[in-house]
Amino acid sequence: MNGMRAGTEAVVAKGWLAAHRWLLARRFCQLAILSLFLLGPLAGIWIVKGNLAYSLTLDTLPLTDPYVLLQSLLAGHRPERLGLIGASIVLVFYFLVGGRVYCAWVCPLNPVTDLAGWLRDRLGIKGSAHVARSSRYWLLAMTLLLAGLTGSIAWELVNPVSMLQRGLIFGLGLAWTVTLAVFLFDLFVMSRGWCGHLCPVGAFYSLLGKWSPLRVTASRRADCNDCMDCFEVCPEPQVIRPALKGAGKGVGPVIVAANCTNCGRCIDVCSKDVFAFGMRFNNPPENGTQAATPCPSSH
Repeated sequence: MNGMRAGTEAVVAKGWLAAHRWLLARRFCQLAILSLFLLGPLAGIWIVKGNLAYSLTLDTLPLTDPYVLLQSLLAGHRPERLGLIGASIVLVFYFLVGGRVYCAWVCPLNPVTDLAGWLRDRLGIKGSAHVARSSRYWLLAMTLLLAGLTGSIAWELVNPVSMLQRGLIFGLGLAWTVTLAVFLFDLFVMSRGWCGHLCPVGAFYSLLGKWSPLRVTASRRADCNDCMDCFEVCPEPQVIRPALKGAGKGVGPVIVAANCTNCGRCIDVCSKDVFAFGMRFNNPPENGTQAATPCPSSH
């Protein structure tokens, strides 16, 4: 970094709106989805009935969280036909657009952890506990094992994502305590700790989107000026380096890592417009040379 906050050069080069367009789009999407769930219980307008685990839109379209359905199956429960249809729709959708799109564009906890990250940067909080990013997959396995051993979807009782939505609908309680704990954990203990290292929901959706066609691509990586802003804002900075710095090594410009959330922040903050949304199939290796620069530790 050159002493300026990430994205400053992009604001100067492109204007504030263009340098925040994908962030604004994500916030609108998250707010719109949450509003649809809240309209029923709070205003009696039942466009969507249910929650993120299972919902019915306009009494017609079923949507089921496949992670919750998998827990239910392992717990020995037999899902209803609409539940299976809803899970199939969600599986196909997230396979096409990238599984962890859920984390960046839908999850109600994402603005909470993003706020913690933003505040951590503004307060200049340094240092972070170290937990391997692979820990989330161990936690995912444990939640599935727990379902099989207990005969219930026990994880959903304490899942911060589910608890936050219940808290917004039913009011203050333990849900807000858990949400605050996640916020404080990310703020003071570990940078991007929950979403980037521990959340089993994100781990599940990363597996679902492992081969998704929609990807972020560093299509103009030759124009990179090494400002490092993309690494600074990316919730999974370890996914950027191969695509951005792989020219001359037979590595194409598409970010193919399953943990990329397709949040678009690297697109926003790049003053050189190096990044764009594209398709994983348009990933030809380049023969030119480009010096690789160190990237920040991604824990």
